[in-house]
Amino acid sequence: MNNKGFTLLEVIAAIFLMTIGVIGILSLVNQTIISSQTTSSRLVASYLAQEGIEIVKNIRDTNFLQIHREIEGVEWDTGLTNCAGGCEADYNDLELTPTANRYLNIDAGFYQYSGFGTQTPFKRKITINIQDLSNPPDGSMLDKMKVQVEISWTERLRTYQVTAQENIYKWMQ
Repeated sequence: MNNKGFTLLEVIAAIFLMTIGVIGILSLVNQTIISSQTTSSRLVASYLAQEGIEIVKNIRDTNFLQIHREIEGVEWDTGLTNCAGGCEADYNDLELTPTANRYLNIDAGFYQYSGFGTQTPFKRKITINIQDLSNPPDGSMLDKMKVQVEISWTERLRTYQVTAQENIYKWMQ
């Protein structure tokens, strides 16, 4: 006997296998999209962490300029010594303020706490520990700051965190 068609069982098996294949492909596409979004958020968080370090360096360097101009009452660490518990600042701030655990907003391509814009999922915390490098430590000269910036955000019900750290020094006497 010559069988010229598919049996019902063969059709059901073929549909089942095609369905499994399509579901697998869709699952892979979904995971790729999720991974891409998370990677994009990590990249933004890394830039925000580096920006936090640059904010601290800018404040320190502004202090050095004021010392050079012989402005009274300015030390190299002015405005930076009260951040052991965490501070926050916008990219254009000249001082750090105690952290209020706020979300950064994005407005015209800039991430900031103040101003208008759309709230982002990112929070930034800048922590500064000052160290005495004299040998033995005498407590009279603070020479080094350990700056740590932590960016945290929640995405798809998971909390993520990126941390950047750098030591900055009193490079001018």
